[in-house]
Amino acid sequence: MELTQTPFPYLRRLGWTDWLFGVLLFGGATFGLQRYGAYMDVYEKTILFGAAGLFSVLGWNWRPMRSLVLVVAGASLFAISLYQDELARADGVFFLKYLLSSQSAILWMSVLFALATASYWTGILARSAFAARAGSVLTWCAVAFGFIGLMVRWYESYLIGADIGHIPVSNLYEVFVLFCMVTALFYLLYEDRYGTRSLGAFVLLIICAAVGFLLWYTFDREAHQIQPLVPALQSWWMKIHVPANFIGYGSFALAAMVGVAYLLAERGVLAGRLPPLPVLDEVMYRSISVGFAFFTIATILGALWAADAWGAYWQWDPKETWALIVWLNYAAWLHMRMMKGLRGTLPAWWALVGLLVTTFAFIGVNMFLSGLHSYGQL
Repeated sequence: MELTQTPFPYLRRLGWTDWLFGVLLFGGATFGLQRYGAYMDVYEKTILFGAAGLFSVLGWNWRPMRSLVLVVAGASLFAISLYQDELARADGVFFLKYLLSSQSAILWMSVLFALATASYWTGILARSAFAARAGSVLTWCAVAFGFIGLMVRWYESYLIGADIGHIPVSNLYEVFVLFCMVTALFYLLYEDRYGTRSLGAFVLLIICAAVGFLLWYTFDREAHQIQPLVPALQSWWMKIHVPANFIGYGSFALAAMVGVAYLLAERGVLAGRLPPLPVLDEVMYRSISVGFAFFTIATILGALWAADAWGAYWQWDPKETWALIVWLNYAAWLHMRMMKGLRGTLPAWWALVGLLVTTFAFIGVNMFLSGLHSYGQL
């Protein structure tokens, strides 16, 4: 059969660098399986190779993701090699102490996000293309350090003990880092696709708010300490439910900040410095669509996890109830957009109010309500 007749025309567009990238990822997954397979069950092995396939496709379709994956993988493996199976080396080895231990990397992430925010605002207020570009570079660096921090933290948890080790998405500290990464990555994708950096000034504000909470949570509550998983979280479901959930949360937060930009642009504030209103409306719609898809998946996975752990798919636990409220809110938003053609000011306000609803479901339930999900309390 000739190549032009292949049933997979998408594969014809791939060059040798694309295939090399995929081979490297699957090679890394195979290495991980050989070295850590004894600690993994069949579900975790499936997730490992599924992630290799997912990031291969992401790298094929969005080239900056390729560089990010390679940098994070290389730096994480370098950090792991420096530990030499001794957690105490984090305080004695220069690169670990000041750069690549989980806590150091996450602190670098926090600093870089703050600098990126300042750069984006300088770019938009001073009409400085250089400052705006610097904001993009700093954001990419912050994302890289955040992912390095999570990867190294994963390894550190196993250095504490094989029964302690777990994927770092199990508490508020870890998921706040994940939230920052997801929100920033989706913003960078839209920045690339729409060729505008002016939205970074707005989107990075919500990320900086998350970073501020993270720093308070670290220094006031010492939340960065790695703790054993509570029994309810000792499940492979956590590895897919939580990331899907926070892709939803990050996309909803991004849409809300784009909504703020829309409301300002509509009133002539920062006129000529923000994208046209139709572009802002489109980014808001795409963000909510992606967030709703992943939040729906996360809700279904959460129900399956609940049935496995507690014997029932739904028990009207406060976290479940507020997750349903979030889902209904954005389902209504999308219905009005797709069926009624709703555009403009009302959807922007709605997206902003939706952020408040989502924030309460994310944090408020843990602070003020108790239930089956109370293991995430402040």
